[in-house]
Amino acid sequence: MNSLRILAIVPAYNEAEIIANTVKEIQDKAPGVDVLVVNDGSSDCTMDVLRDMEINCLNLRRNLGIGGAVQSGYIYAKENEYDYTVQIDGDGQHDPSYILPIIKMMEEEGQEYVIGSRFIEKRGFQSSKARRVGIRFLSMLIRMISGADIKDVTSGYRVANRRFIDIFAKDYADDYPEPDAILTVASHHGIMAEYPVVMKERLTGISSIGPGEAVYYMTKVSLSILMHRLMRSGGR
Repeated sequence: MNSLRILAIVPAYNEAEIIANTVKEIQDKAPGVDVLVVNDGSSDCTMDVLRDMEINCLNLRRNLGIGGAVQSGYIYAKENEYDYTVQIDGDGQHDPSYILPIIKMMEEEGQEYVIGSRFIEKRGFQSSKARRVGIRFLSMLIRMISGADIKDVTSGYRVANRRFIDIFAKDYADDYPEPDAILTVASHHGIMAEYPVVMKERLTGISSIGPGEAVYYMTKVSLSILMHRLMRSGGR
């Protein structure tokens, strides 16, 4: 494990209140893991906080959305030859203490892509009932389309090995990318798994998927999953 190069990609949009704590928690709970904060065109003082703390960061001049921010991190990881990346939300919901155990499992068992799942042990913050219903629907749809049996398909807590760092640096969905990423891994016959994690409820900021965007989110992601299937079928 000591010889592995691991990068935590932390997408951040208007997370000035919490980003310093998020980075410190990664440093404390996952020693040896490098941190890259991707400031996704924040309109608050997130970038000022990063400069003051001298945190390694990419400063995107305009907001690209979660997909563009995370892909920027994958490009950085590819160019700097990291062995693993872990995506950690900037809002402090993800517990970094799982990073090293997940990578240890991947090294021992051969997984290439692992998702931190709230729904295996069902502990900690489980999201709202309405969102859980939507997540179950997307999980079922992904299983029907790709055969991938993933319960927490919208979890942003993800670890990728070098092969998928390279793939995602070239091809990553622009917005709401988490379900699409599962399909990408499945289409490349990647070895995928979930790992039980406990997540915390967001304490600051606003979720990118509010009540008004929920219907749009479900429609867009469902259509994207179906289009992925049609494109694969058309290429056979």
